[in-house]
Amino acid sequence: MSTPQSKLPALDPSRVAVIEKFGGKITPLDPIGAKVEGIDLAARNPPPDDVVAALEREMAERGFLVFKSETPLTPDAFLRASCWWGGKELHSTHGVHPATPDANRHIFRLSNDQRHGIPGVGPQWHNDGSFNTDTFSHAGYHIIRPAENGGGTYFAHQGAAYDELSPARQEFWGRLSSVNATSGAVHPMVHTHPLSGRKCIWLHLGMTGAVIEKLPDADDFRLLEAQELTDLCHQYNDVLNAGLENGYAINFEYEENDCVFIDNLAVAHRAAPEAHLPVDQQGLRIMHRSTVRGIEDLAPGFGLPPVVNIGGPNPLGTGVWHSGGIGFRWDDGIPMQN
Repeated sequence: MSTPQSKLPALDPSRVAVIEKFGGKITPLDPIGAKVEGIDLAARNPPPDDVVAALEREMAERGFLVFKSETPLTPDAFLRASCWWGGKELHSTHGVHPATPDANRHIFRLSNDQRHGIPGVGPQWHNDGSFNTDTFSHAGYHIIRPAENGGGTYFAHQGAAYDELSPARQEFWGRLSSVNATSGAVHPMVHTHPLSGRKCIWLHLGMTGAVIEKLPDADDFRLLEAQELTDLCHQYNDVLNAGLENGYAINFEYEENDCVFIDNLAVAHRAAPEAHLPVDQQGLRIMHRSTVRGIEDLAPGFGLPPVVNIGGPNPLGTGVWHSGGIGFRWDDGIPMQN
């Protein structure tokens, strides 16, 4: 099957020149993402500010960067490189698996074998850190052991996905705000990316407890009812999945020593179904994830507060108001785990 034509902009020549002057090389992946070579993530100091800025801007435009290396990266080097981006420091909220090197609390160790890492994480489209008001600005994925028979990560550019919506749906989704099921953090379903300036859709399909609609002709709000929220989640899932055929999503397969950094405000992700298959079918898969502190709140508009009491009574009387766990279950036939 041929690769669909990308819906994303080409690499910016001026940023490419900055990266090349430093000795690096950046090339676009089809249809999204970009590959970086010649920049040493293990260096004790980051590249110059203009090089980091060029890489970070291309990450926002293309969704993610994969750094290629012939040699393994140490956990400490991976975490240092994670701090090149966004808020420039780690913000870690996950549990620590017993097999994590040095029990480092900043490494989220994932695997398809529970003896080696936490299994089953992230099967539905999401952005990391939706339980924080500021979310995570970026996340890193260091492949420790790629599975022999595949099992990567799906990435979808949320700005390009917004452009695929009809004008009526853009207007409606622009009046919606999601409520995280565990923390009550409130985020807009459509936001403007701080670097690219693109409007992007944003919803966590495994951790949403409510969606608030700002009514179009009144200074008032309502909660989506169960069928409406079910339909919304399916529509969101469908538009991101459609990117695999329409040029704004990719099933990225890792190679040994790959290190991927994603812009968490520009690209949604989910584990490929094969990533969670048993070892006897796929081979052992191990990945380390890092998360980077946000720069500012991903704040809702319309005068809504940044946090609501999702564990308390329904403030609007009717509509979905679900706290805890995986949030509102919008499809009984799919796996949901965070």
